[in-house]
Amino acid sequence: MVGNVGDDVEVLGLHVSPDLDSILYALAGLADEQRGWGRSGETWEALATVGSLGGEDWFALGDRDLGLHLVRTQALRSGEPLSAVTARLATALGVAARLLPATDDRLRTWLDTPAGTFPFQEWFVARGHRDEVDAVRFEGEDAARPAPGVLEAIAAADLILLAPSNPYVSVWPILAVRELRAALAQRRVPCVAVSPLIAGRAVKGPADRMLQRLAGGTSPRHVAGCYEGLIDALVVDEADADDLDGLGAVRPIVTRTLMSDADARRRLAEVAMGAVPA
Repeated sequence: MVGNVGDDVEVLGLHVSPDLDSILYALAGLADEQRGWGRSGETWEALATVGSLGGEDWFALGDRDLGLHLVRTQALRSGEPLSAVTARLATALGVAARLLPATDDRLRTWLDTPAGTFPFQEWFVARGHRDEVDAVRFEGEDAARPAPGVLEAIAAADLILLAPSNPYVSVWPILAVRELRAALAQRRVPCVAVSPLIAGRAVKGPADRMLQRLAGGTSPRHVAGCYEGLIDALVVDEADADDLDGLGAVRPIVTRTLMSDADARRRLAEVAMGAVPA
């Protein structure tokens, strides 16, 4: 499993990897299902103290979450690569699946907007992703190399699945690692993407607004266009079943895609993984 590090940010001197942490918490059964991010059973005493002292409190770090960031930051400062730290954290949380950052190198997502250019977390969290996006770019993409094990995982896969995330800010940062993207383009097994839209709308977040502005629409073909040459099939919701023109060689797979609970998530994964024979 390969995760995005373009969202990574330093908060109060701590290295935070929001996408990797979300995956870790989900796989460990610790995710807050109601908020959709962070740990369940969280408390906020440390952040309240930070705010009362005039500190930086725009990025919500819970008390339980802080523990993970403290361990990661100490390890990174001692010279341990992010991939090794992530593996150690996964083991400590009882996660059997192998979780890999796309790269151990510094790679950061930046958004060009009419209001200026912002790093991802400032645009998404501090500004509430209210600014329309004119372009997305990735600081460090020229030098970023795949983390150890990433290319091997792609080569050994029976099927590659791109999760139903915002293509521009969740998947493209992974694809910005050029050797990784090349390995995906040269794959010998099927690659299936899951659309993040239902009836042309995002369940949450700005994916639909970004697709409308940057791709010119929110149909399945616009989603597929974000992965041109990289996917063999696109899983779309039943609500989009009548809007499948223009997919070309990409095979549409129609099912219910709203992941409302664990059973729905499992069913969608089974549909996606069983859609194209390896």
